[in-house]
Amino acid sequence: MYKVFQEASERLESGQDVVIVTIIDGSGSAPRGAGAKMLVSENGECLGTIGGGAVEYEAVKMASEVLRSKKSLIQDYSLAPGQAADLGMICGGRITVYFQFLSREDDKVRVLCRKIKEMCRGEESAWLILEITEEESWIMGIYTKKQGLWGMEGPLGNLPLKNRAVFLREKSRCLYSEPLLPSGKVYVFGGGHVAQETVPVLSHLDFSCVVLDDRAEFASPERFPGAREVLVCDFSRIGDYVTITEEDYVIIMTRGHLSDLQVQAQVLKRRPYYIGIMGSRRKIAAVTEKLLEQGFTEEEVAGCHMPVGTDIQAETPAEIAISIAGELIRERARRKQEVLTER
Repeated sequence: MYKVFQEASERLESGQDVVIVTIIDGSGSAPRGAGAKMLVSENGECLGTIGGGAVEYEAVKMASEVLRSKKSLIQDYSLAPGQAADLGMICGGRITVYFQFLSREDDKVRVLCRKIKEMCRGEESAWLILEITEEESWIMGIYTKKQGLWGMEGPLGNLPLKNRAVFLREKSRCLYSEPLLPSGKVYVFGGGHVAQETVPVLSHLDFSCVVLDDRAEFASPERFPGAREVLVCDFSRIGDYVTITEEDYVIIMTRGHLSDLQVQAQVLKRRPYYIGIMGSRRKIAAVTEKLLEQGFTEEEVAGCHMPVGTDIQAETPAEIAISIAGELIRERARRKQEVLTER
């Protein structure tokens, strides 16, 4: 999301029109789901992907037509042979794609792009709201719980705000919502070799990572260029440095049993969405025994992912990073049906 609107903003400021291609709805099996985005510029350059292959090829051609006509449009694609807009694929699904024309001459569009970039890097949960009742002339805004709807007028009706893209066709309106922020930060305690492999992978997957270590040489921005923040902290007082919420993920991979225990005990009290602990089963058993002695219940401790990551027989730091990323992808997917706010 951020990269697409950053590129759109830069292209508009340089005097180019662009088209943002978004999958707004779909069913069945498809290469990418709702929310997948791609930007197509006047010279044919593309950023992002909506699935590659025949879908993307046809979408790029359609975006070129939109750039010439300067009119946005909705297009349905069938991914099953023998149906309308057949792409010759065997996925068996269907997707609805919105081709959103952004004019370099529209000052409001440039302001919107800058605002969206800002919200993507902010702290407050926010949603992109797009009304395409009249598909050629879209209306776009941003919704936050504190500020309400910015950039457009009118009620959102029955449009739910979830941790995923939602397309709603009502009798008189067509509305689309999409979260601007990945839900929850990933707090990585420990800046060793595994963290150094894990953070770039998670960042590439749109997880917002904060790395913490009690050694300055292991907690440097140069070591973790993809991290949102890198902090030197005292593991016995993590609350002095970060505020962990129920939306967040925590990965504990410090250099020793004592600091793992210190961090896990503090984190358990904050009840984040996910806690993962790296280590051998013997180490985990020892830490678990100490936590039970401190008064934590077996159910609380069992709620932690120990050892962290999916079981792919990972051994090297790079392999462990992939196993951790796989588990977080799965956990994030489970959340996508949750309504995140009440309006």
